[in-house]
Amino acid sequence: MVGDQPRDDRRPAAASQSASSDNAPNPSHDGPHGTPVSKNAQRALLIGAIGVVFGDIGTSPIYALREAVGHAQGLGDPHLAIMGVVSLAFWALMIVVTLKYVLFLMRADNRGEGGALSLMALAQNALGRRSAFLFVLGLCGAALFYADGVITPAISVLSAIEGIKGAPGVGNAINPFIVPIAAIILIGLFMVQSHGTAGLAKFFGPITLTWFLSLGALGLFHIFDDLSIITALSPHYALSMLAAKPMLGFVILGSVFLAVTGAEALYADMGHFGKSPIRKGWLFIVLPCLTLNYLGQGAYLLAHPSAMDNPFWNMVPQLIYWPLLLLATAATVIASQAVITGAFSVTQQAVQLGLLPRLDIRNTSETQAGQIYVPAINGLLMLGVLFLLVTFQNTHNLTAAYGVAVTGVMFVNTLMAFTVARHKWKWPLWGVLAILIPMGFVDLVFLSSNLLKLPDGAWMPLLIGGLLVMLMWTWVRGTQILGEKTRRDSLPLTDLIDMLSARPPHRAQGTAIFLTSDPTVAPVAMMHNLKHNKVLHEKNIIMTVHTSHKPRVSDQNRIEIEVISDDFKRVTLTFGYMETPNVPKALAQCRRQGLKFDIMSTSFFLGRRSVVPSARQGMPLWQDKLFIFLMRNAANPTDFFRIPPGRVVELGTQVSV
Repeated sequence: MVGDQPRDDRRPAAASQSASSDNAPNPSHDGPHGTPVSKNAQRALLIGAIGVVFGDIGTSPIYALREAVGHAQGLGDPHLAIMGVVSLAFWALMIVVTLKYVLFLMRADNRGEGGALSLMALAQNALGRRSAFLFVLGLCGAALFYADGVITPAISVLSAIEGIKGAPGVGNAINPFIVPIAAIILIGLFMVQSHGTAGLAKFFGPITLTWFLSLGALGLFHIFDDLSIITALSPHYALSMLAAKPMLGFVILGSVFLAVTGAEALYADMGHFGKSPIRKGWLFIVLPCLTLNYLGQGAYLLAHPSAMDNPFWNMVPQLIYWPLLLLATAATVIASQAVITGAFSVTQQAVQLGLLPRLDIRNTSETQAGQIYVPAINGLLMLGVLFLLVTFQNTHNLTAAYGVAVTGVMFVNTLMAFTVARHKWKWPLWGVLAILIPMGFVDLVFLSSNLLKLPDGAWMPLLIGGLLVMLMWTWVRGTQILGEKTRRDSLPLTDLIDMLSARPPHRAQGTAIFLTSDPTVAPVAMMHNLKHNKVLHEKNIIMTVHTSHKPRVSDQNRIEIEVISDDFKRVTLTFGYMETPNVPKALAQCRRQGLKFDIMSTSFFLGRRSVVPSARQGMPLWQDKLFIFLMRNAANPTDFFRIPPGRVVELGTQVSV
């Protein structure tokens, strides 16, 4: 899923181990961001990647083949339907996941980070200027990720719980309780988010690894039901099925795509585990296990055509049915957890990049970086997931809504990869087109096929994504208009300093730090302080917090100090888009660099703007009101920048947009 985006807080504790914590010699550079790690740490990263990265794609066998084979019955040839669907599923895994993501797109890392927003930042840097087209693509990628994040928990958990219907001694009497059970599990999952998941994360890898090995073993056991299924690895059957009835084949592709949902996680999560563990995990564990399971389901269907209603659960032996059901439930909960915390990570990036207003982002671990919790996003996701459960009721209906968001993110990634390959890697145009045109064609085919499901539910992720694009665009545009108006109505800082030199005001002891988005003009809080209090501090720091297009910024590049006069200094703090701004911590570095002040006699002045809508300028009136709503509900800058509340003075002004 868009997902497309980096998922900081899903790392198992073992995944953050580095070579320094291991005594093994000869470390390799297979860790996150190319850091050297020992063999023990490599194994930990591999297991951690299996638990986090592949959770979504690992739950697809429960429902993907069932939906595709169901549509393929329209061929009138059951044998070709089964062989063709299995062949399509295998080649979808090879082309979309292995070739596009594992071998190509994972090369496009932004200092080790991946995902739609990281790719957007990387493409902007490669181009050397801001591009409206790339910016819009980034907006779409982030919005579609959220849409996918609402559907994935619902379909994953529900697909496992539906397996209870086939459990020994249960039967159809459980049907009315399927949705409530799934809802209770998901509500519990959302409720524990505020406590953090660091303690549970260490179990993600082993549980998911056990799930994949079980998938492979189950498939291998049933391959012998009809060994002819092995010939489905040839693309011949996939092409034959598509050629037999092209329009029906086009519809079938939309269901086959369910087999690769979650592929974007390989790209999004490489910043936490490194390229090598993800690639090894896919090529040596996940891909073989998924292939065996799809082959096993196909062989079982060839031998038992009546099992097409639910081939995965029908082929599970009664002896291990309940253990596998519990394991499947755990695996789907882990997949849901990955998406939920991924949404937290994407939100942090979007806020830092200015796509969303400041939100309350809480750290849930004092020892692991990236362990965050966003209450607003958690609540909205939970409401969205429960709405989908009540609306669609079962995975058959939910699969109609699934896929559009993921294919959209994949196509967005392909478009942005063009800029990276052409301008950063300096590939010749013919080489870029030779690789990306086929990839883009495959993305468009899958996207178009999924769009055929619009009347059945595919409208849902598009509606969610469209609303989020509108919201983010409103915030971005409103912020630009507000900044332009503020600059027009403000006095240049150098002019103010000249005026103060000519007519010095009363000077107060201590240091005043004025936070402002534009360091070239006099901050609103300073102007109000002079106007109403008739006072200026002995030392004045004009501070701007800037977000880099790099995921993280080193301490050496964090601070830029410019002396304007004896009384005024301009300080720029730069944070990466995956970092949490901490102004007091950065100020401690300022003091070490020679900017001397006593923090106990320092006051932080913040300008609070009261915005009123205007129908005669800027955006339409309804959009003005939406922007004002977002501003009023934005997190307090004091909390967002980690400033001690007792040292803050807020001064307000009214502005129309």
